[in-house]
Amino acid sequence: MPKINLFLDSSALVAGIISPTGAARVLLLLAETGHITITISEQVVAESERAITRIVPRALGDLRKAILVSNVEIVRDPSPDEVVANSHLISHPPDAPILVAAMKAGVDYLVTLNRKHFIDDPNVARLSGLQIGTPGDTLSWVRGQISTEDH
Repeated sequence: MPKINLFLDSSALVAGIISPTGAARVLLLLAETGHITITISEQVVAESERAITRIVPRALGDLRKAILVSNVEIVRDPSPDEVVANSHLISHPPDAPILVAAMKAGVDYLVTLNRKHFIDDPNVARLSGLQIGTPGDTLSWVRGQISTEDH
């Protein structure tokens, strides 16, 4: 079975840096040990750096180190034309570039803490073809996938 590939948006990535014990941190550690892969887009990097600088400036180095040691793949942002062509998939247009980047990356799961625009609207997952959930939801799913592989 191919390695599990997750796309983290900035809310999930920042949570993984700020919370030493949360599910998002566990996902980063699983990527660091090679059990899963994590993909982010250039926009996620920029948004995460801005958020960390605003919330916990001293953790900016931790963010950059986590991206490096977790072997995070950074993909290019989708083109404006790709975003416009897929903007109907999500009700909040500013989140369309993240959704499209995850779709283009062909990931197994989009990880976010943005319930309002991603998780609570089942049409986003249905129309995009992505599984979408919180870091906790994703960690449960990953554990199920790994235990299935072991049997």
